Amino acid sequence: MDDNNIINWLLEGDVSIQCQVYRDLLSEDREDLRDRIATEGWGKKFLSFQNEDGHWGRKFYQPKWTSTHYTLLDLKNLGISPANPRIRKTILMLLDEEKCEDGGINPSHEIKESDVCLNGMFLNYAAYFKSDESKLKSIIDFILSQKMEDGGFNCRFNRSGAKHSSLHSTLSVLEGILEYSINGYRYRLPDLKKVENTSREFILSHRLYFSHRTNEIISESFLKLSYPSRWKYDILRALDYFRSAEIPFDERMKPAVDVLLKKRRENQYWLLQANHPGQTHFEMEEVGKPSRWNTLRAMRVLRHFS
Repeated sequence: MDDNNIINWLLEGDVSIQCQVYRDLLSEDREDLRDRIATEGWGKKFLSFQNEDGHWGRKFYQPKWTSTHYTLLDLKNLGISPANPRIRKTILMLLDEEKCEDGGINPSHEIKESDVCLNGMFLNYAAYFKSDESKLKSIIDFILSQKMEDGGFNCRFNRSGAKHSSLHSTLSVLEGILEYSINGYRYRLPDLKKVENTSREFILSHRLYFSHRTNEIISESFLKLSYPSRWKYDILRALDYFRSAEIPFDERMKPAVDVLLKKRRENQYWLLQANHPGQTHFEMEEVGKPSRWNTLRAMRVLRHFS
């Protein structure tokens, strides 16, 4: 299957896939497609599960993948319009109801310290949906307070005294900072840019998936192409972040790019290799089958770094 055929195959998918194919592979912004995400396909399905109180699931963070938090992250990643009034109303509610004393978003009633990984994800979609900067300030302050000496982040730093940053948490924070920056927010932006640089270096220093101590693979799960990623790190999600941030190729990315190339099938698509167990609203794709999400993301990554 050549590039034209694989793109045609992608364009037979959900409208959210179509929109991103035009944007990232064909260099054409299609606002008409973006506007349709809320009224058809996966976007319409996600929105249909919203409760009358504005939440999804039982509450902000439960059950895990059908909660308000992860549904908002899914909707953001679909590329639904950032002006969607229903979503913006829900995020405003969360900003008023889910903060704790340290300024972070914290859905736990048992643990007083906020989770920096969750706050990175929250900043990701809150900035995308144009939340009021004044309401994001305490979240920015909290995130910056959690930077570790090795340059990254770990959700256990303030909870149990972690000594080494986590690739999971660091990437979630980086994605949030990127969305905050590209949407024109300015509060403590120079501080965030410094953190952004050290966090990128943290990931690159591990060549995206190797232990800095043993030079062995940190986790085989990092090499499996899953979608949605949720809070979990993998090499395609990391490479797609670097692409989104317009970071040029670094030789330390090569092992991950080589793994990605080896996973391409003869007909040029990539499979959905895994999903993350837990209750979902619905499955967008089937494990073990050709994945439009992974194919789209892999193609735009390889084009950026070629």
